[in-house]
Amino acid sequence: MRIMIILCFAVFMACSQSSEQVANDEKMSYAAMKTSVKINGDSIPTVQKSEEEWKKELTEMEYYVLRQKGTERAFTGDLWDNKKEGTYVCAGCNLALFESGTKFRSGTGWPSFYEPIRSECILEESDRSHGMVRTEVLCASCNGHLGHVFNDGPLPTGLRYCINSVSLDFIERKEKE
Repeated sequence: MRIMIILCFAVFMACSQSSEQVANDEKMSYAAMKTSVKINGDSIPTVQKSEEEWKKELTEMEYYVLRQKGTERAFTGDLWDNKKEGTYVCAGCNLALFESGTKFRSGTGWPSFYEPIRSECILEESDRSHGMVRTEVLCASCNGHLGHVFNDGPLPTGLRYCINSVSLDFIERKEKE
């Protein structure tokens, strides 16, 4: 069933690389191969940069989390306790990911949300690292590691997107005058 879904998705999305290029890099995820993410007919271009470009643009901790799938220590990020209204965007590419209205206090020490702005903005992959089976959350535009999603969140979704603060930037909503 999973293979059928992946094949259907692959047919649906246009690939920017030839099969020969893909064969040369077996570790490249499908997210990095597609040309864009479609949202209501609009395309979100896929960000493709070399590791050297990422290293130049990101801080050491941002690179560790977003590109190397690391995790910041709990209660150390600047956004875990943020109570302001606004939008949380990917620190790697500025794609809008979560709204403050979906953020909740999980007690974990990382920003937690019960749903993304749009499901197309994030990708989910199986993560079997550290002797566990989890669902990793990635930015659909730059394929940056954001965190993980768990089935222990509040209603209406029952999900908890546990996201590293360092993988996010926050854009505060301006009050209308």
